[in-house]
Amino acid sequence: MTPASVRALLSGLVDYAGLFPPAALGMDAVVAEYARWRRSPEAWMLGRFVVPAARLVELARSADAHWPEPGAGEPWRLSALVGADAHGDAARLAAFNTEHAGRAVVDTAELKAGSPHEAEAALDAVPAGVTPFVEVPLGEDLGGLLDALKRRGARAKVRTGGVVPEAIPDPAAVARFITACAAAGVSFKATAGLHHPVRADQALTYEPGSPRAVMHGFLNVFAAAAFARGGASLAELEAVLREEDSLAFRFDDPGLTWHGRSASTDALAAARRDFASSFGSCSFAEPVADLRALGFLAPESQPALARGLAPEGQPAGPRGLS
Repeated sequence: MTPASVRALLSGLVDYAGLFPPAALGMDAVVAEYARWRRSPEAWMLGRFVVPAARLVELARSADAHWPEPGAGEPWRLSALVGADAHGDAARLAAFNTEHAGRAVVDTAELKAGSPHEAEAALDAVPAGVTPFVEVPLGEDLGGLLDALKRRGARAKVRTGGVVPEAIPDPAAVARFITACAAAGVSFKATAGLHHPVRADQALTYEPGSPRAVMHGFLNVFAAAAFARGGASLAELEAVLREEDSLAFRFDDPGLTWHGRSASTDALAAARRDFASSFGSCSFAEPVADLRALGFLAPESQPALARGLAPEGQPAGPRGLS
């Protein structure tokens, strides 16, 4: 049986972003993939469907047959990426939510900002009732940006990888980001390069001759977030992010332990609820398959997709961006 602490840490963790490079699957294929995973035994790990705001009308056409009728099931929750036309995209979000109420809802939006001023301007466009996540740059003093997000009730977003080695941030930078968010009281999500549970050397795409690099693990990142909430130092967080031994993460029903540092199951659930929201991934199959191979998930029956196959038998999604 999957330990309660694993469920607390991983529940709703993976926002499915199969539309985005390098997976870049077509809308129909991505919609079908997400719908199948919603019916799978691993559905408890599945988060939102990530879509550019500019493609919401296209999504509605493809997904209409999959969405429940109002009151007949849980609506699909969506996270929409807002582009350069922030106000136009905001209008698209509002129109979508009105037209498809009870069947699907855009309840989060993802934006970018490099300064407090840019953050304020972007957030002005977000419709009421939609939670904004603002992607912030690493390697700089984040105090002003995080203060602006906190003041506006917004959340942060961190990019943790890509399809080239130089896109992967150093663990020290990610540790500083998590520490700064914890100190500011700002929740965050992550995106890109977190297909694997534990930090390891991996191919960055499925293409022949793909570059390789040491990629961040999502267990590392979200365990570090939980420990940060428990008062772990910056040095400890960096050590958690650098951990490459899956056996160092010990889960049981009472909680998670890593080299003497522990977080209870209740603390893990609180960290996920109030601080570390989710991560975007253009594959859901790969995280599930890896977790099961490492023994973090019980060996339940699983569909072919969980063994790494996407529609038409193609790879479920490359390991890089989402």
